[in-house]
Parts: sequence; structure tokens; C-alpha cells
Amino acid sequence: MSNGQKSIQWRYADQTMADRSAEVIRTLLQHGYEAYWVGGCVRDEYMGRRVSDMDITTSARPEITASLFPKVIPTGIQHGTVTVLVEDDAFEVTTFRIEGGYEDHRHPTEVAFVGEVKEDLRRRDFTMNAMAIGLDGTWVDPFGGRADIDRCRIRCVGDASLRFREDALRMVRCIRFASVFGFSIAPRTWMGILAERDTLGFIAMERIRSEFEKIMAGPSPLRGLSMFVRSGLYSRMKAPFVYAGHDDRMISAIPLIDPAHAHIRWSLLLLACGIQSPAADELLRGWTFSNKQRQNIVSLMSIQEEWLKLTGANQEGMDKLSWVRLALTHGKESADGWLLMQRALHQAGAPAMAQTANRQLAGWLEEMSIRSLKDLAVTGNELVQALGKRGGPWLGELLGQLLLHAAAGQINNDKESLIDEAKRVVMNHEGS
Repeated sequence: MSNGQKSIQWRYADQTMADRSAEVIRTLLQHGYEAYWVGGCVRDEYMGRRVSDMDITTSARPEITASLFPKVIPTGIQHGTVTVLVEDDAFEVTTFRIEGGYEDHRHPTEVAFVGEVKEDLRRRDFTMNAMAIGLDGTWVDPFGGRADIDRCRIRCVGDASLRFREDALRMVRCIRFASVFGFSIAPRTWMGILAERDTLGFIAMERIRSEFEKIMAGPSPLRGLSMFVRSGLYSRMKAPFVYAGHDDRMISAIPLIDPAHAHIRWSLLLLACGIQSPAADELLRGWTFSNKQRQNIVSLMSIQEEWLKLTGANQEGMDKLSWVRLALTHGKESADGWLLMQRALHQAGAPAMAQTANRQLAGWLEEMSIRSLKDLAVTGNELVQALGKRGGPWLGELLGQLLLHAAAGQINNDKESLIDEAKRVVMNHEGS
């Protein structure tokens, strides 16, 4: 380290990233400015959580910061933020500031630079995020962030209603932190949510969805869901969730699904609340889910609905053709996901397919050697020539029937067998 000045040792951050961020702080200090690590990285280090990025706050004005480093992106220079690039790491460096005149309960209309780090921390949302630490390990924690973390408590900096009025997304972030960290929400902070919940309608759905996805992928999604309902926030969004109760057993299956399969958790949530797949599709569009996410969720729900129609939820499986048809319609990934959902429902004591039937369907799924029309050993043109018929709607229906029976192993997937089967189907159809 230059000038013999040592940096604190980060235990939960990538060492290279920590060293590079320390060099940024050191450069600012050497030019006579204050600089600290701030916010989430400080919180996560104290909590023993993995540090994914490292933000810095400084007394240097943004144009000064930009002049001190060779590679800088003016990401939010009007609000005091520039991004300093060091090799393949990027560090947001923000000038000590205060904010005022928030518009749309989200964006500050004015920013004033200040000379004290404590004033900068005063504008932040929660005490655990309003902490900074210096290069030498000196803590700046004027609002008791470490004490609140020790108490497993989420508490706003200053007046909770004011903090939420400034940025209504903070209410959802509060619940997300409480859910993911397993923390409680301080009484006055909770009262602030209840007082300001109507302002959530000003926030874009993609921002709310991003926070909610973290809740659903977290270790305690039911905790977050419960607080979202009790707070009334679910009905205050631009695309409100029409909640009228839920199936306790079905919803208790959500945490039994690995967070890596978040789309299954979402499917269970919507099914548990009695929402049908067409309404879910519309709702997920309103929540700005990507097409792929939305299709994955809705496909699982559609398979569940088809199973209920076929079996009446009597814990039976399906006949092979019905199952193969569903797998072809929705894809192997969705079929696999649905079987995983069924196992979680069974474990939670909810109506679900019997384990023996589940294993049988899983076996049939693995036996499927073809999964789409492109896998068929015969083309539409070849069928037209072999049958001596003109093309038309019948051809698509026939190809679908051949795919179904070949995928189910009832006919061989070779050209001769498929053409013979096609001739038999056509002959039976014309003779009927």
C-alpha cells in the first residue's frame, strides 16, 4: 500500500475488488478529500454476508473525482455520482449530499452538496444502510445501524413517514430486507408504511417487481408475502394484486422449492390465491415480467389446471398420451417443473399427485426421444407426396398426431413407419 497507509481487511468481499476500491479511496484522501465505503457493502460486511459491490462517498465534487481517475463514467454527475473504472471493477463514487423536493415520491428535484459525511448519511433510508467506514477501519454510524442489525431490526433514519414519502419504493425495500434478513420492522417504521402506503401507486411496476423477485427468491418468502398483505401494499400498486385469501397448504409449499426455481414459487403463489392461468398471464404482463418468465410461470399453471380437469385432484397420474401431449405443448422444462411442484405440494400436505404416479410420469418424460415436429423423421412435403393429397389444415393435424404417438413410443420414429401410420389414419378418417 502506498505511503504505508494500510486498509482494513474485508472478510466478505472479493479481495481484488476490495483492494481496488481501497485505491480509489486512497487517491481521494491523498488529494485532501474525505472518502468512505458506504451503504450496502458496509452493512453486508458487518452482517457477514457476501459483498457484491462497493460504493464510495466523498467530500470531493463529482468533477473533481472525475479528474482524479483515468477512466470515469458520468453516470449521475448532476446528482453527484460518477462511476470510477479500475480494471474490470466499477465503483460508484458520490459526493456528500442532501436531497429535497421529491417528485412522484421517487426522484429528488434538487440536490445540494454538503461537507459532512453525517449529513449525507442522514438522507438514507434505513439505519443499517446509513453507515460508512474509512480506510483505516473507522466507523461512521450516527444513527445506530450496527445496534439495529444486532437487534435484527429494520428502522428508518429519522421520520419514517418522511422517508417513505420521499421514495415510496422504500416501503417495499423495507419488507424485502425484513424478509430476506429475517428481521423485524420497528413499530414506527411499520406505522410509516401504513401511513404512506397509498403513494406506492406512483412507483413503476418494474421497480416493485425487482424487489418482489428478491423476496420470492429469498430464504423466507412467506414472511415477505405476509407483510405485503398485512401492510395493504398489495392493493396499492399500479397493477394491484387482487387478493381474497389463499390456500394455506398450497402456499406453504413455496419455501420447499429451491430459490433457483423461482418461477415455480411464483406459480404456486398464484395458484394458491385461486388465480387462473389467463388472469395470471395478464397480471404478470402488468408486473413487467419478461416474456420468458411469464411463459414459464403460466405454463406450470396450465399443466396444473389440465391435471385437475383430467383427474379431479384425486392424486392420480395421467394416462401416457395425455401426459405426453402436455409435455409437447408446454415443453420438457415446464413438465419437469410441474413434477417438482407436485413433490413440494405432497410434502406440504396439499392436494397433489401421489408419489408413485409422479415417478411414473417422470419416467415417461425421460423416455420421450422426440419433443417437437423438427424431430420427426418425416416432413410435411414428404407426407403430401406419399399420400397424394393437396396440403391443407389436415396436414398440421396429422403431423401433430404422428408426433404425439411417436413421442409416446407407440410408433417408431422412422420415415417408413410414420408414412404407414399416416396412411392408416387417413384411410380410417375417409372410411368413417
